[in-house]
Amino acid sequence: MKQKAKYIIAFIIICYSFTIAQSDSLKGIWVPNAAVGINVSQIALSNWTQGGENSITWTLIGNGGMQYLGEDWTFRNRLKIAFGRTKIGGQDFRTNDNDLFLEAVLSKNIGWSVDPFFSNSIRTPITTGYNYKVDPFVKTADFFDPGYVTQSIGFTYDKFAALKTRLGFALEETFTNKYRQYSDDPETKELEAFKLETGFESVTYFQQTVYAKLIAKSMLRLFTRFENLDVWDVRWDNSIIAKINDLINVNFNFLLIYQKKQSIKTQIKQTLQISFIYTIF
Repeated sequence: MKQKAKYIIAFIIICYSFTIAQSDSLKGIWVPNAAVGINVSQIALSNWTQGGENSITWTLIGNGGMQYLGEDWTFRNRLKIAFGRTKIGGQDFRTNDNDLFLEAVLSKNIGWSVDPFFSNSIRTPITTGYNYKVDPFVKTADFFDPGYVTQSIGFTYDKFAALKTRLGFALEETFTNKYRQYSDDPETKELEAFKLETGFESVTYFQQTVYAKLIAKSMLRLFTRFENLDVWDVRWDNSIIAKINDLINVNFNFLLIYQKKQSIKTQIKQTLQISFIYTIF
């Protein structure tokens, strides 16, 4: 299964490259961006009588992308990687962030208020994930296990610099190997390693400088299946970034996830960390 996943990823990368090559023949501008950094928070106690434990949390982050802006065609590609761990008291380090997201969106200006688009996205854990609520810990995920690949075609609206939104018909493929609870069809006797679902996908991005060096970012992704339109997968990722200088930021992040196949309860993660960022370009 992992070998097949490698072939699938390679095929998608080739398709991206082909798309870029086609767009490169048009007259337009390329706008690259890339940044890497580490988010850190720490508590250190010595002879402390009021309770509490030593703790340290770190997260390695990488953000990058490439935009092609032409008269008729627009191509946007973005990559986000995050991997982090936490240690509290005498416990071993535990993984608290473990995500790779790759997205490409190609749209054409046809003179309407909205533009037709085609998109492809990939989301996967980077490495092994665990459920730390049970003893002993239970592995729950690994690289591309599960892996989610989504294609969507529809219309996008991006006339405002701060806001971009799109809605389209979507195909979502779920790939698994060991952790087949994410891809299994409960109506069959066997445990399937692959699942194909069709439905609607909506993705909205917002980014705005609120005040001086204070930046607000938000991404809302919704997906529903044709056979169950009253149930939506939700991923709402929000950040407020206070830039201290070119290398140091203070980040507040609020992430809300609802995906019934993962948990019937809404998942929420909040972090407040100092971030050391290096902008490559």
